[in-house]
Amino acid sequence: MLATIDIGSNSILLLMGRIVNGRLQIEHQRKETIRLGGALDPSGNLQPQALERGLDCLRRYAGLMAQVAPEHRRAVATQTLREAHNRDIFLSQARTILGCAVELISGEREATLIYQGVSSLLPDSAAPRLVIDIGGRSTEICIGRHHTLQAAISCPIGSVAWAQRFFDQGTLAASCFEAAQAAAQAALQPHVKPLQALPWQQVFGSSGTAGAIGKALHQMDHPAGEISRAALHQLRAQLIQAGHIQHLPLPGVREELRPVIGGGVSIMCAVFDALQLQHMRVAQGALRHGLMFELHQSLPLHA
Repeated sequence: MLATIDIGSNSILLLMGRIVNGRLQIEHQRKETIRLGGALDPSGNLQPQALERGLDCLRRYAGLMAQVAPEHRRAVATQTLREAHNRDIFLSQARTILGCAVELISGEREATLIYQGVSSLLPDSAAPRLVIDIGGRSTEICIGRHHTLQAAISCPIGSVAWAQRFFDQGTLAASCFEAAQAAAQAALQPHVKPLQALPWQQVFGSSGTAGAIGKALHQMDHPAGEISRAALHQLRAQLIQAGHIQHLPLPGVREELRPVIGGGVSIMCAVFDALQLQHMRVAQGALRHGLMFELHQSLPLHA
């Protein structure tokens, strides 16, 4: 049994399972919305209450992992802890709680693990794939073939950060979306230029933002697991019509994701525009899956 944990800016995610003949058999998975990314104070420190919320979540996960050997566990932390000046306090306590290393990973390494996780749960294909993961405080964009990553970028924009910056009072006005999309496109442009020279035939969206948008669109009678440019613009128009997160008519979106839906949709629109996308499929794989495959490969029993 293997266990991996992704300490993200919006959620902390646990995956437990086995890899048999190259295929992942999931035994247990859990997600808790802790929203560390919304709890950095003006000095860049993670606020004490949020720090404790995160550690409490890890204590619960440690209990669930009790039967997993420490050498079969791995955890990583991403953008919020890359930014937090007091990250060492959190990381030190997290290591003690989990009984394993907690790696603070770079944006580029995060992208590598995301691509590995997405590609490992897809049928093998020689078609070049574009994978996009909009997280709470960073967005990773990757291109690869089969299980081999060819290029990746990480941009410090995300659903939590953008919701705080442009939709702080829960207002979903057209002017908020215009400002949020313009800022996201400006941030993306220098990063995506190297990617535009590479071809891709398939486009996949990984993790929470893509999943939430996919579910919202399905509630609007669009095909399950599909995000088209036209449907995305229709969703944005519906959010603007609602006017506020308290009035959202989206039963498919979990309650804890509603406060960040404006940030996520505005960044997804900016990504579609920056890369001139028409269609995206929602992927099942994500960072925690890639981390599990990497952990499996590193074990002596695998060799």
